[in-house]
Amino acid sequence: MTINKQKIALDAEGYLIYPEDWNKTVALTLAESENIILTDEYWAIFDFMRAYYNEHGAAPDIRHTAKQMGIDWGIDKKSAKTKLFKLFPYGYVKQTCKIAGMKRPRGWSTG
Repeated sequence: MTINKQKIALDAEGYLIYPEDWNKTVALTLAESENIILTDEYWAIFDFMRAYYNEHGAAPDIRHTAKQMGIDWGIDKKSAKTKLFKLFPYGYVKQTCKIAGMKRPRGWSTG
Protein backbone atom coordinates (compact mmCIF):
# COMPACT_ATOMS: atom_id res chain seq x y z
CA MET A 1 0.00 0.00 0.00
CA THR A 2 1.21 3.52 -0.73
CA ILE A 3 0.14 6.42 1.49
CA ASN A 4 1.40 9.94 0.77
CA LYS A 5 4.08 8.47 -1.49
CA GLN A 6 5.31 6.22 1.33
CA LYS A 7 5.27 2.47 0.74
CA ILE A 8 3.60 0.75 3.71
CA ALA A 9 4.11 -3.02 4.04
CA LEU A 10 1.05 -5.01 5.11
CA ASP A 11 0.68 -8.72 5.77
CA ALA A 12 -1.93 -10.83 3.97
CA GLU A 13 -4.61 -9.76 6.48
CA GLY A 14 -3.88 -6.04 6.25
CA TYR A 15 -1.81 -5.54 9.43
CA LEU A 16 1.32 -3.42 9.35
CA ILE A 17 4.48 -5.49 9.07
CA TYR A 18 6.50 -2.62 10.54
CA PRO A 19 4.52 -0.92 13.33
CA GLU A 20 6.93 2.01 13.26
CA ASP A 21 5.36 2.97 9.89
CA TRP A 22 2.15 3.93 11.72
CA ASN A 23 0.91 7.49 11.80
CA LYS A 24 -2.53 9.11 11.78
CA THR A 25 -2.72 9.09 7.99
CA VAL A 26 -1.99 5.36 7.96
CA ALA A 27 -4.65 4.86 10.65
CA LEU A 28 -7.22 6.74 8.58
CA THR A 29 -6.47 4.53 5.58
CA LEU A 30 -6.60 1.32 7.62
CA ALA A 31 -9.86 2.44 9.26
CA GLU A 32 -11.35 3.10 5.85
CA SER A 33 -10.49 -0.48 4.86
CA GLU A 34 -12.51 -1.59 7.91
CA ASN A 35 -15.43 0.75 7.05
CA ILE A 36 -14.79 2.88 10.13
CA ILE A 37 -14.77 6.67 10.18
CA LEU A 38 -12.47 7.79 12.97
CA THR A 39 -13.68 10.31 15.54
CA ASP A 40 -11.95 11.68 18.65
CA GLU A 41 -13.12 8.65 20.65
CA TYR A 42 -11.06 6.36 18.44
CA TRP A 43 -7.85 8.36 18.82
CA ALA A 44 -8.00 8.03 22.62
CA ILE A 45 -8.21 4.25 22.20
CA PHE A 46 -5.30 4.10 19.77
CA ASP A 47 -3.17 6.39 21.94
CA PHE A 48 -3.77 4.14 24.94
CA MET A 49 -3.12 0.97 22.94
CA ARG A 50 0.13 2.23 21.46
CA ALA A 51 1.40 3.46 24.84
CA TYR A 52 0.48 0.11 26.42
CA TYR A 53 2.16 -1.78 23.57
CA ASN A 54 5.33 0.30 23.90
CA GLU A 55 5.46 -0.36 27.65
CA HIS A 56 4.45 -4.05 27.71
CA GLY A 57 5.39 -5.34 24.25
CA ALA A 58 1.87 -6.64 23.64
CA ALA A 59 -1.50 -5.19 22.72
CA PRO A 60 -3.81 -4.60 25.70
CA ASP A 61 -6.71 -6.97 26.03
CA ILE A 62 -10.26 -5.71 26.23
CA ARG A 63 -10.20 -5.60 30.06
CA HIS A 64 -7.34 -3.11 30.17
CA THR A 65 -8.70 -0.98 27.37
CA ALA A 66 -12.25 -0.93 28.80
CA LYS A 67 -10.90 0.07 32.21
CA GLN A 68 -8.88 2.95 30.77
CA MET A 69 -11.60 4.10 28.39
CA GLY A 70 -14.11 4.02 31.25
CA ILE A 71 -11.84 6.46 33.07
CA ASP A 72 -11.28 8.60 29.96
CA TRP A 73 -14.96 8.64 28.98
CA GLY A 74 -16.27 8.99 32.55
CA ILE A 75 -18.35 5.78 32.44
CA ASP A 76 -18.16 2.40 34.16
CA LYS A 77 -16.00 -0.39 32.77
CA LYS A 78 -18.95 -2.49 31.56
CA SER A 79 -20.41 0.45 29.61
CA ALA A 80 -16.96 1.18 28.16
CA LYS A 81 -16.63 -2.43 27.02
CA THR A 82 -20.04 -2.27 25.34
CA LYS A 83 -19.05 0.99 23.64
CA LEU A 84 -15.78 -0.54 22.40
CA PHE A 85 -17.69 -3.39 20.78
CA LYS A 86 -19.99 -0.87 19.08
CA LEU A 87 -17.04 1.20 17.82
CA PHE A 88 -15.37 -1.96 16.46
CA PRO A 89 -18.26 -4.11 15.21
CA TYR A 90 -16.07 -6.70 13.49
CA GLY A 91 -13.95 -7.45 16.53
CA TYR A 92 -12.11 -5.41 19.11
CA VAL A 93 -8.82 -7.27 18.66
CA LYS A 94 -8.92 -7.45 14.89
CA GLN A 95 -9.89 -3.87 14.21
CA THR A 96 -8.13 -2.03 17.03
CA CYS A 97 -4.79 -3.74 16.50
CA LYS A 98 -4.97 -3.26 12.75
CA ILE A 99 -5.92 0.42 12.83
CA ALA A 100 -3.55 1.20 15.74
CA GLY A 101 -0.70 -0.13 13.59
CA MET A 102 0.16 -3.27 15.52
CA LYS A 103 1.09 -6.64 14.16
CA ARG A 104 -1.63 -9.27 14.17
CA PRO A 105 -1.84 -10.70 17.70
CA ARG A 106 -0.85 -14.34 17.98
CA GLY A 107 -3.67 -15.15 20.38
CA TRP A 108 -7.22 -14.13 19.62
CA SER A 109 -9.57 -13.17 22.39
CA THR A 110 -12.53 -10.89 21.99
CA GLY A 111 -12.82 -10.12 25.63
